[in-house]
Amino acid sequence: MLPDLLIEPIVRAALVEDLLPMGDATTKAVIPAGETYSARLKAREDGVASGMQVAAMAFRLVDPTLRVSILIADGKPCQAGETLLTVDGSAASILMAERVALNFAGRLSGIATKTASFVAKTEGTKARITCTRKTTPGLRALEKAAVTHGGGFNHRYGLSDAILIKDNHIAAAGSVRAVLEAAKAARSHMMRIELEVDTLRQMEEALKIGGADVILLDNMDSAELRAAVALNAGRVVLEASGNMTLERIAEVAATGVDYISSGALTHSARTLDLGLDF
Repeated sequence: MLPDLLIEPIVRAALVEDLLPMGDATTKAVIPAGETYSARLKAREDGVASGMQVAAMAFRLVDPTLRVSILIADGKPCQAGETLLTVDGSAASILMAERVALNFAGRLSGIATKTASFVAKTEGTKARITCTRKTTPGLRALEKAAVTHGGGFNHRYGLSDAILIKDNHIAAAGSVRAVLEAAKAARSHMMRIELEVDTLRQMEEALKIGGADVILLDNMDSAELRAAVALNAGRVVLEASGNMTLERIAEVAATGVDYISSGALTHSARTLDLGLDF
């Protein structure tokens, strides 16, 4: 679970967006004051739960007196028809928080479910599935948490976590040697260096120069990935990236790479179908 301190501002902003400027006009008009309900957040299809902590916070921020119980925790599988969360109390409060809670829970469960499908394809190999920075602006913490709920791993959180040298950095600096030497000189003892390469020739050069902790093999086919693993001989961590669709994962994992990164985990995940039943 993420600390509530990190989640609360994100959920609060979403509620403010939905309730500005005058609150919930429909609920005010049609729900009698003092009316209470018991509602169930249910899965309408199989998947992996994520965002339950966030959905619960949405209800509690609208009304701290609401009683929220999480029945299927983040990271656990769920089946169509199962109740993930219950909420009891003021009907008006439940209705005001409903859409924000469902938006978060459906989106994050979709990411966790997609990640789990990628992870399943790596069974029997050492490869780990990891996300990228291709996240929804403002929701990175939640979406990266959802990746872990699906059994995946997080790549760097932002630009300050690690030195990741990509093709444009090499082009601007002039050569692989120039960027690696500059990175080695600038980094602290806690900072790792990852270098993106497009060809086996670039990789061979990088290994000779030294300094990279991780080499990112960008848009290589499976034969090239196998050759890269053989060339590496366990010296550095290898990450395969670029066009990593679900259909390719098993084949890529079998090449012997350590990590497979995919932006699709976050930028192309389909929202899991959830509903709030009264």
